[in-house]
Amino acid sequence: MLRGLDIRDMLIIDRLELAFQPGLNVLTGETGAGKSILLDALGFVLGWRGRAELVRQGAEQGEVTAWFELPPGHPGFAVLEEAGIGADDELILRRVNTRDGRKTAWINDRRVSGEVLRALSETLVELHGQHDDRGLLNPRGHRQMLDSYAALEGAVDKTRTSWRALSASQRDLQSAETKIAEARVEEDYLRHAVAELDALAPEVGEEATLDAQRRLMQAAEKIRTDIIKAADALGLQGAEGMIGDASRWLQGVAAEAEGRVDAPLEALERVLSGLDDAQRGVAECLDALSFNTSELEDAEERLFAIRGLARKHNVLPDDLRSFADDLRRRLAVLDDGARDLAELTTAVQAAQASYDAAAAGLRDKRVKAAKRLDAAMAKELAPLKMERAVFATQITDADQPGPDGTDVVAFTVATNPGAPAGPLNKIASGGELSRFLLALKVCLTAGASGLTMIFDEIDRGVGGATADAVGRRLAELAGDGQVLVVTHSPQVAALAGHHWRVEKQQTKDATRSTVVALDTGARVDEIARMLSGDTITDAARDAARALMNA
Repeated sequence: MLRGLDIRDMLIIDRLELAFQPGLNVLTGETGAGKSILLDALGFVLGWRGRAELVRQGAEQGEVTAWFELPPGHPGFAVLEEAGIGADDELILRRVNTRDGRKTAWINDRRVSGEVLRALSETLVELHGQHDDRGLLNPRGHRQMLDSYAALEGAVDKTRTSWRALSASQRDLQSAETKIAEARVEEDYLRHAVAELDALAPEVGEEATLDAQRRLMQAAEKIRTDIIKAADALGLQGAEGMIGDASRWLQGVAAEAEGRVDAPLEALERVLSGLDDAQRGVAECLDALSFNTSELEDAEERLFAIRGLARKHNVLPDDLRSFADDLRRRLAVLDDGARDLAELTTAVQAAQASYDAAAAGLRDKRVKAAKRLDAAMAKELAPLKMERAVFATQITDADQPGPDGTDVVAFTVATNPGAPAGPLNKIASGGELSRFLLALKVCLTAGASGLTMIFDEIDRGVGGATADAVGRRLAELAGDGQVLVVTHSPQVAALAGHHWRVEKQQTKDATRSTVVALDTGARVDEIARMLSGDTITDAARDAARALMNA
């Protein structure tokens, strides 16, 4: 809850420090005294959007500090943890606005963005009034309020889980259908291309091999002629015959040469051995160069076919095989598509059934909760002198289902039996609207504790016994939390646990607003002023005391 507020150089406040307490805190004062300025300052430090010009005239910057006490388990801790900000049971917010319009915020001395500040403030303070478009009067939040009232978080989470599963299965089906449609457009091309590639069946590296073979065969005749000449020169009519003759001649004289030709004979033997290797290699080369003309034609035809397909599909010859595999995979989408679509369609149907069941279960719980809320509102409206008014929680079908179900929830009222029901802010008058909002807040927060709620002149337009009933409901609402009320109603002010009077002081050169904490005697005078006007009579004081003691 809000423990204190320090305001410096904001609007017509130069320095003001307030310490708030649990229970019902009331701010009163004459019209124009500056009560709304306090709310503007609080809204500023909480990150709410408000007035553009806030810095007091003559000051370089304005500053507001607010400190809160957080009970264990307060939802604000989750926001702080996500933002990486440490916190214990005390939370300090500070925000500065310079003369040139720059705004800077800190949480526990850690600089933060306005987005983080607003996310945290939503867990700290609720503001309600006749022109409240952020809370109870905003139909977009009614479904969430009903869910919170009935503690339907588990059912909502179940529906959201089913929605995510349904959305995922629908995306999978749509993706598969898109791929099949794309494949079907090019089906003829795919089947023809795959058949053509399968018929040729090119291998990786084959193009280079065929090109080498082709070049070799094209030059084979000239090469073969020279190799045949080389073979003849190495044969019996050439080197082999002459070396053989030389070896026989030397062997014939070896006995008489007394070993002098042994070394030449050994050398000739080695020459003959090497010559044999040369003849064998030349023979193998001739065999390799032996081909038919059709072999060259076949090699050229396959080489040209591979290169032609590569150009046709704009890929490298060595990539034709992997390209064919890719085309086959695209065809498989078509060939296996019927089975896959059937499985995906079944999955979507199962997910849809699960979501429908979860949404229907959630609808049933919301309908029951709506009846309980309507009954609770009827009980609350009677003491507020609106026993003939009818509050109804309408649940209708949404235009489109969503993660939170298929329901649109709207709080409607009919101020008299038989009158048509409509939105709160369209049907009720100012005073009626105030009481509707108060009754609704009492119902929605039943059992909650530790809340800080601000009501800005929510009792406007009511008086007498009705104002007293409003005050008692506000006091009841503040019993387990903290309520700040800006009021002109003496009946409401008389029920306060803590009372402040907002005063405006004017001098020749400046106007200042200040806030004074009232003791019992000062409260009597303030409530008497609210009853009788500027002139406070003894009768007015007696009436004030009677209200305070009632």
